[in-house]
Amino acid sequence: MATAHSQRAVLFVDICDSTQLYETLGDDVAAKRVAGCLESLGKQVDEAGGRVVQRIGDELMCVYPSAASALECARGMQEWIMRRALRAKPALAIRIGCHFGPVLEKAADLFGDSVNVAARAAAMAKAGQVLTTGATVTQLDGPLRERLRALGHFPIKGKREDIHIFELVWQDDESTMLGTLPDVPPAERPGRLLLRVPGREVVLDGRSRMALTVGRDASCDVVISDPKASRRHARIESRRGKFVIIDQSVNGTYVQIGEEQVVLLREELILYSHGSISFGHRSDSTGASVVEFVCQ
Repeated sequence: MATAHSQRAVLFVDICDSTQLYETLGDDVAAKRVAGCLESLGKQVDEAGGRVVQRIGDELMCVYPSAASALECARGMQEWIMRRALRAKPALAIRIGCHFGPVLEKAADLFGDSVNVAARAAAMAKAGQVLTTGATVTQLDGPLRERLRALGHFPIKGKREDIHIFELVWQDDESTMLGTLPDVPPAERPGRLLLRVPGREVVLDGRSRMALTVGRDASCDVVISDPKASRRHARIESRRGKFVIIDQSVNGTYVQIGEEQVVLLREELILYSHGSISFGHRSDSTGASVVEFVCQ
């Protein structure tokens, strides 16, 4: 029997770049890693009071009684993946989309517009991201709501009006930052980050553009042709008046500021002054793609 218009949070979690994993490890080993990962994620869903509705390839469709339980679980999933990435190579990454709204539940399956919107949010997400919708945000309050950053309105296939998309900032700055800037007044902090890539310049100012992605995938804001780079290698965000680079890659991100070159492996670093970024190997390596940056 179908239950019409039950209000539920629908969440999709997808393992990113699994094709590369299969190529690196071989079919049998990769399949075991993917299955083990999805099994562990499924246990987290159960512990959060949700239910795994079905597995679709390398993706889970889940349902929760509330928006808060869904996003808290999503945050826990990303934290678990980040810890696991420090131990197992090549590292896995996940992307998550969530939407709260009416659903149809029949024979343990889930149907309706809310399922489609949640799936679309997951498809929009990059590795390491949790995206959700304005309808979900209205169900939240307190610290969890404060972790949401508005990204803008985006068209969704089948919807007449654009959907307001938010990102859940699931990482805690204090536990993930490798470097920091002095505690200076906001007015004295860098106003924008200038990236110089071959043939053009890209600006991140924290107003018209809050974040950008870098990698080999054509969907990235800055496309890198370096074979050592991952498809979605890194993300750069404007965060509280600072510019933060977040590594999401297999081979690491190399950041040079002055004489020091730091390698990030699923870690973050605050960019300051000026320097260069290379992807998968050092900037002085043969054939390395290098992006120069200047904090202005």
